[in-house]
Amino acid sequence: MRRTAVLGSAGTLIAGTLITGAIAAPAANAESRHSGWSQARGVQVAAERAAKKGIDWADCPADWGFAKPIQCGEVSVPLDYARPNGKQIKIAVDRIGNTGTKAERQGALVYNPGGPGGSGMRFPTRVTNKNPLWAKTAKAYDFVGFDPRGVGHSTPISCVDPQEFVKAPKADPVPDSEADKRAQRKLAAEYADGCAERSGWMLAHMTTPNTARDLDVIRAALGEKKLNFLGVSYGTYLGAVYGTLFPSHVRRMIVDSVVNPSREKIWYEANLDQDVAFQMRWDDWKAWVAKNDATFHIGNTPEKVEQQWVKLRATAKKNPIGGVVGPAELLGLFQGAPYYDSAWVPVASTWSKYLAGDTQAIVDAAAPDMSDTAGNIASENGNAVYTAVECADAKWPTSWKKWDRDNTRLHQDYPFLTWSNAWMNLPCATWGAKQQTPLNVRTGKGLPPVLIVQATRDAATPFEGAVELHKRFEGSRLIIEKDAGSHGVTGLVNPCINERVDAYLLSGKLDSRDVTCAPHATPKP
Repeated sequence: MRRTAVLGSAGTLIAGTLITGAIAAPAANAESRHSGWSQARGVQVAAERAAKKGIDWADCPADWGFAKPIQCGEVSVPLDYARPNGKQIKIAVDRIGNTGTKAERQGALVYNPGGPGGSGMRFPTRVTNKNPLWAKTAKAYDFVGFDPRGVGHSTPISCVDPQEFVKAPKADPVPDSEADKRAQRKLAAEYADGCAERSGWMLAHMTTPNTARDLDVIRAALGEKKLNFLGVSYGTYLGAVYGTLFPSHVRRMIVDSVVNPSREKIWYEANLDQDVAFQMRWDDWKAWVAKNDATFHIGNTPEKVEQQWVKLRATAKKNPIGGVVGPAELLGLFQGAPYYDSAWVPVASTWSKYLAGDTQAIVDAAAPDMSDTAGNIASENGNAVYTAVECADAKWPTSWKKWDRDNTRLHQDYPFLTWSNAWMNLPCATWGAKQQTPLNVRTGKGLPPVLIVQATRDAATPFEGAVELHKRFEGSRLIIEKDAGSHGVTGLVNPCINERVDAYLLSGKLDSRDVTCAPHATPKP
């Protein structure tokens, strides 16, 4: 799960043949038995069609930003799998071939980075950029990325004009009064209405189960008998749903930084849990900043760092820094630190420069860039997809009293993200399109062992999510990065983890029991 925007606040979660045997309906799952059977058959029809057609790989369009030898293509999937011969939408895919020999090749490794709303199209650049962590895996696999339905080049959806989305003045996400709350509620309802007006025909179909079905059609189009999949953040929920719907179609699956797949958690409760975890990781970062006070001069205790944060927010609220950076924009910048260790030094350095008198440092880092048209389109689209998928996947509370009570209570002890997270998700309370009941994620016949990787102090996807999926996927193995909290573990240098990821992907080898690894190196100023 990711935060790309705070609504009303800040611009801030191959060789082989197709298996054509009957696909059992997901009996205990969300959709009715009739719908489940028809959608299962719809996937089969779409996958058979895609396997026959394949993908016409070609050089990527110039404006997509992927140079040779990366190739691009598209896969047609049904908008509605209950009507596989009805309206089709295009899913953009790209790939780079394995770097090893033909004999070393093990097929395609398909990637999803999370979101919902994230594009996986940059995945092949791990090969062209010669990322050493992935060199061994690249010998064996084609690296395949895709834009999920509604994202980027895959029939993109929109909820508001991108330039308006970026430049609209953002209120302080922490409300001072009932009037502030009413204003945010109005913005959330207007955003939901904008999604319906601009993309209403897609909204009921913007579900994680449908994206999992798209993934199975992509598998077939690639000519793959079974899927090799790497999912990070929300991509872990996509993987969990795929593994539930298509257990016998999985070959290898790694899920990294895990969304709690419990039906009770998707998505309202999951976001409340996230507020608690973000506060924990924010506190970790403050302790690190204080420890490195000789470099940053922000405060030599976590309490003093927090006082500086409160002072910074108050200053920006009274008079936006540089005329453009208020509390919401600040949060858009500073939430990067609890998210990723890679942001610890840059965010602290920017703050340090500001305290030394360099106002422009914060403006450059936190203010919207109106000249970045492509980036602003991507930002608005990502926010639209995030909202559409989370709102469609589950039935959300419609009572404002519940939202108000839950978030007021949480904010008292976990103030860093709570209210901005609430406003981000509040459009789901007035969502006009159909909302599903989440799938019952569980082990199905034929599901091979899945590798789960998780840091214990992850803010965006709290540790309990990995434990829950581990229980539900029998035979899975859990690698725990203890006392670490960067979101997305497999992309970090930690030999204890990296070597096991390689061993699993290259040979299917897993430890006989779960493994606890020491944390990766703490950032140095």
